[in-house]
Amino acid sequence: MKSRTMWSIIGAASILGVLLISLFTPGSKQPAPTAEPSQPLQPQQENKAKNFTMLSDIKATDKLNRLDARGHLSKMLKNESLRNAGQIKAYTLKEQKTHKHFQQIRWYNLKQNKMTDIQGQLPKMSKKDKDLIAHHFQMAQQKIKHGEAYDSPKFTAAGQPYFVVAEPSQDGKYGAAALVNQAVLQEVSNHQKRNLRLIPYPKEGKFRVESIHADTLSDITVKTGHDNEKASHFYENEIVVSFQAEPTKQQLQHIGNEISCDTPRKLGYAYIFRSKNMDYQHLRAYFQKNWDTKYTEPHYIYLTNDRLPQSRMSSDALPDGANAQVNIPNDLLFSQYQWNLPVIETNRGWDLSKGSEDVVIAVIDTGVDLTHTDLNGQLVEGYNIVDNDQQPLDDVGHGTHVAGIIGALVNNGEGVAGVSWYNKIMPVKALDNSGSGTTYAVAEGIIWATDHGAKVINMSLGNYADSQFLHDAVKYAYDRDVVLVAASGNDNTERPGYPAAYPEVLAVAATDSNQKRAEYSNYGDYIDVSAPGTNIASTFPGNQYAALSGTSMASPHAAAMAGLIRSLNPDLTNQEVMDAMIKQAVDLGDKGKDKYYGHGQIDIFQSLKAVGASEVPLQLWPGHALRNLEHELRKLNGSNR
Repeated sequence: MKSRTMWSIIGAASILGVLLISLFTPGSKQPAPTAEPSQPLQPQQENKAKNFTMLSDIKATDKLNRLDARGHLSKMLKNESLRNAGQIKAYTLKEQKTHKHFQQIRWYNLKQNKMTDIQGQLPKMSKKDKDLIAHHFQMAQQKIKHGEAYDSPKFTAAGQPYFVVAEPSQDGKYGAAALVNQAVLQEVSNHQKRNLRLIPYPKEGKFRVESIHADTLSDITVKTGHDNEKASHFYENEIVVSFQAEPTKQQLQHIGNEISCDTPRKLGYAYIFRSKNMDYQHLRAYFQKNWDTKYTEPHYIYLTNDRLPQSRMSSDALPDGANAQVNIPNDLLFSQYQWNLPVIETNRGWDLSKGSEDVVIAVIDTGVDLTHTDLNGQLVEGYNIVDNDQQPLDDVGHGTHVAGIIGALVNNGEGVAGVSWYNKIMPVKALDNSGSGTTYAVAEGIIWATDHGAKVINMSLGNYADSQFLHDAVKYAYDRDVVLVAASGNDNTERPGYPAAYPEVLAVAATDSNQKRAEYSNYGDYIDVSAPGTNIASTFPGNQYAALSGTSMASPHAAAMAGLIRSLNPDLTNQEVMDAMIKQAVDLGDKGKDKYYGHGQIDIFQSLKAVGASEVPLQLWPGHALRNLEHELRKLNGSNR
């Protein structure tokens, strides 16, 4: 009977092979017209381009702030229950608790010539600063008396950047003005100087960090931002060890005494040893001489992969047909700033799937702002690997921005719209307040998210060193049917970055608003798809919004898309989800798969359309059947033992 079953399987596999060859040879959709990819920039050019784009995105963030502030004032003015001083003060004080950048609000009853002034957490100011603020409020009042809005230039008071914005009510009876703190501009600037590698980062010597050449593992000193292209950072007094045979408690104690190490940390099958007096080279020599190991490697540090933009695309520069999209949400910043969603057919895709609460997308990053109003109700319980006793709160901004791209509330009348309406986000904080984290932390994040129900994992982080330890964690998640998505990196290099370059991971490059390769995006044969990454508006801590760029921003577009696909057709395996995303991508650049765009830019509508059947779609059936056959063969092999 077993023999007959075996021959039936072999026969089915043979027929399947013919079908694979004759009917399902991979093909690409018609390529969109595009220019040749930009050549890699020289260090001096790269530094100039990065500085230019950083200044450009700070300007875009300034515009997002102003539009958001005007939206809040308009919402207040439309609220007919806010008409006396007591109501206005109570409402404003409540708003200022969650929007601390709104540091002063003035409400004007224009018919009665009355003004209500509500001050929030203002710093100590000089008379000159107070006079400057009063001047802009006077200008605002004059404007709204004539039914006009007011938007002041940026100015400095108490050493911080501010602007004053004002809106009149539609009936001309009332007006509202706000003093808005723009410290977010400095936060974005500091954050991006690190992520763009405009400064050496992380600083060597701090926390015993050292750098090595990613290919040779020889020492390298990072003196400039450009040096990061070749460097992989690690803790110089730590080592990751996987043993051929599991060590006993006594053996671990013996090792600890030999290398002056406290109890090692364990994750999966590997241990991390931290010595008090030995560096990595001495630790490696010790383990290679005295123990039978599968591998030893440095304890690498992973960095965020975001990048500031060069330009912002205006609404009239959208590709043909994009302005006529269906499902235009009422989110305040969508129409003017979110070019990224229409260009990958997100709006049309919402007709087929808006996501499902049953499909959780984990964000392994710097944490998430758990109180952001545009993420209200979108988060499930997460985990803080950096500090187990604390919630996974974002102290950098990167993770909040990534989370907003995936699932910021849609049609709530404020802020931005996420790619998914209903997929829940699981925040896993593996990166600390410097925006970096260790191999152990990232690996633990992958395993924790997998064990706690994540169906998709986004990793907007990377390192150029291939870590077997991290790869083991990736394979752990992949073998449990998780879709893993990662950013390729922002050094404009062909050097493979990890975890993106692992075969189990969907590697995502970045495109700009003209559907061209973003000039900062890493490239190579390992790239699977590309997605929008330049000048992406999204959520930022403190109920704010920022425009950031990078493959860090491209990756969550693809992760959210995987969530929509798994919501629409939960029968698909993780590999089938990735296959669908790849096969329906819009071919860009050279015909077919290339090293700049992979198989092309993701297309949410076409991918959802392809997998929309209640059963496994026909174009994915051969691979689905093969995987089932492999499963049966493994079962038969097991029963014969």
